Amino acid sequence: MKINSVELVISAVRRSQYPTDHKPEFLLVGRSNVGKSSFINTIINRKNYARTSSNPGKTQTINFYLVNDRFYLVDAPGYGFANLSKANKKKFGLMMEDYLQNRENLKQVFMLIDFRHKPTSDDLMMYEFLKHYNIPVTIVATKIDKVGITNHQKHRNAILDELELVVGNDFVMFSSITKAGKTEIQNKIEILS
Repeated sequence: MKINSVELVISAVRRSQYPTDHKPEFLLVGRSNVGKSSFINTIINRKNYARTSSNPGKTQTINFYLVNDRFYLVDAPGYGFANLSKANKKKFGLMMEDYLQNRENLKQVFMLIDFRHKPTSDDLMMYEFLKHYNIPVTIVATKIDKVGITNHQKHRNAILDELELVVGNDFVMFSSITKAGKTEIQNKIEILS
C-alpha cells in the first residue's frame, strides 16, 4: 500500500464531531502504552506523525487519521490507565461503547496486545465486548522484537489460550522496529476499504 497523504482530521470527544463522509474506518484499541502510536506511524510510513507519549493514557479523544483520502485509522483512548478519575474512565467507556455499537463505517478493529505479557483483565473485557457485538477483530501482538524468537510460539499460545479467538478473527505478530506484520495489516485494510 502506497501512502500518499495522511491528515489528522479531528480529535473528537463526542459523536457529533465524527467525520460524516462515510469513508471506511479501522479502529485501534489497546491498553495505554501498548504501542498504538508506533503502530499508526508504521502503517502510514511516517516517523512521528502520531505522537508517542511517556505518560500512558495521554490520548483522551478519538483521533481520526484520514489516509489517502480513502479511509480512516481511528485511534481510541488507551484503556487500563490508572491516572484517570472514575468519572473520566466512565465517560471514555460510554464514548467507546457508543462508537462500537453505532458506527456504520467501522470495518475492523485492530486490538493491540503487548506480546511480552498475557492479556490483562482489561484486554479480556474488551475482546469479550467486541465478540458480543460481532465486531470483526484482528488481534495485533505488538513489540514482538522484545521477545526472543525461540519464545515466540510460547507467547503466542499464551495469548491465544486466554482470548479464545472466535472464527474469523485474525492474529498478527507485529513490530514497529522490524516492521513485521506491517504488510499483513496494510493488505487487510486494502481489502476492506
